[in-house]
Amino acid sequence: MSPVTAGVLQFLALIAALALAYRPLGDHMARVYSSEKHHKPEKWIYKAIGADPNVEMHWPAYLRGVLAFSAVGVLFLYALQRLQGSLPGSLGFVSIDPDQAFNTAASFVANTNWQSYSGEQAMGHVVQTGGLAVQNFVSAAVGMAVAVALVRGFARSRTGELGNFWSDLVRGTVRVLLPISVIGAVVLVACGVIQNFAGIHEVGQFTGGSQQWNGGAVASQEVIKELGTNGGGYFNANSAHPFENPTPFSNLFEIFLILLIPFALTRTFGRMVGNLRQGYAILATMGIIWIAFTGLMMWTEFAHHGPALDVAGGAMEGKETRFGIGGSSIFAVATTLTSTGAVNSFHSSYTGFGGGITLLGMQLGEIAPGGVGSGLYGMLIMAIIAVFIAGLMVGRTPEYLGKKIGIREIKLAACYILVTPALVLCFTAAAMALPTPGNSMTNSGAHGFSEILYAYTSGANNNGSAFAGLNADTQWFNSTIGIAMLLGRFLPMVFVLALAGSLAEQKPVPETAGTLRTDKPLYAGLLVGTIVIITGLTYFPALALGPLAEGLAS
Repeated sequence: MSPVTAGVLQFLALIAALALAYRPLGDHMARVYSSEKHHKPEKWIYKAIGADPNVEMHWPAYLRGVLAFSAVGVLFLYALQRLQGSLPGSLGFVSIDPDQAFNTAASFVANTNWQSYSGEQAMGHVVQTGGLAVQNFVSAAVGMAVAVALVRGFARSRTGELGNFWSDLVRGTVRVLLPISVIGAVVLVACGVIQNFAGIHEVGQFTGGSQQWNGGAVASQEVIKELGTNGGGYFNANSAHPFENPTPFSNLFEIFLILLIPFALTRTFGRMVGNLRQGYAILATMGIIWIAFTGLMMWTEFAHHGPALDVAGGAMEGKETRFGIGGSSIFAVATTLTSTGAVNSFHSSYTGFGGGITLLGMQLGEIAPGGVGSGLYGMLIMAIIAVFIAGLMVGRTPEYLGKKIGIREIKLAACYILVTPALVLCFTAAAMALPTPGNSMTNSGAHGFSEILYAYTSGANNNGSAFAGLNADTQWFNSTIGIAMLLGRFLPMVFVLALAGSLAEQKPVPETAGTLRTDKPLYAGLLVGTIVIITGLTYFPALALGPLAEGLAS
């Protein structure tokens, strides 16, 4: 079997698995977030944190809950890292430096999981399991809660109430993320992923000395790392490490976990607004972009010319032979079109155009299908922009799901779209203009520029993957990328929740003959075009200086 055929078959198998899980998981999540009952373990949690899960919140109260919970998470994780040297189970590792502790705390709470350290050489069991793994669960649940709040904004009328943040947070964790993670961890252990609390030990004798590795609860952290679109690896090599991702099957299963909830949330959306066809339209838009990006990535990595590449069957540099070009390309697209950031290959070694595809996937806003929760609310923001553009074309006040998109709504949507590009481009410009940050680049020219552009794109979009040629463990990058991650995560949430509150207060508008049907293929095509055009106009100059220049020169 040729490598191309193997890659295509893997992709088709992945689509089939996602299709089988789409309906049951989507309906389950709709029931979870619509239920009025509280399970006994959930009641214990509410009592412990002093929250009343039955109190409905307007958007400012909901936002305060999101920000307060996340702020506590940042402080707790920062303190845990700074005290690591005094904690049991630290494996002898010292406490983390202040700038790196801030960067890591901001990263994991913001669901970014950017890492400027080597996990197996810096973090002990307590920080890995009691700090980072916990944030993998709750940061994902926060994103899902915000998405559900926006869906309620469309579904409800004449009320500003969006539900209860604490209830949404706990239910998303206990009823969705934990059960799937338990099953997924068992599958990964069966595939060969390690799960222990072993200390540092020698794994063999080599010429010139021995190599040492530490164990860890890797399978349980790996599953939520992918399922929650987090991406932080237990080891520096991330999902290219055989302890995290040992076989082609485990590789495909981890890609399945990355895409599972973001795609299924479109079904949840359709169910909660009472129109499944609206969910299918969003799903189709996400699917078109995802399939197109995967096809382009496979083409550019398989077909790139050159004697060495011809002998290897494609651009194999930086890729694991057990995954090949197909498995690596599918993973790279999945992780950058979502907010996962896990990597099973070296993105810096991709072809010029291949590296550009990973960059563009993040710059689209990670909405195809995007992160858990963030992908859905990002796509719904783009859906509002699309109906606004359609309304301008025909001179009609735009409507979406029976809600008028007026001045307030479009201003909030526009602010959401502008925040992340402003962070990416301003920080990239500052890093290129100042003398010290440039010293961290391994490469010069277009590729070196791509390293820095990728770093801030990954941080501000809450992705967390890296081109890996950049030395990001400096005070400048730890501080600025940490700030970009926090602002890139929580500023958009402010606009999303304000928009949700505005929509929930509206009276539904009856559908007429002039209403744009947003559940038809024509609208899905309009939405795809809107996404590509807005992203292209925003990022094209920067892409032209980096990956496009490199690709055309090669």
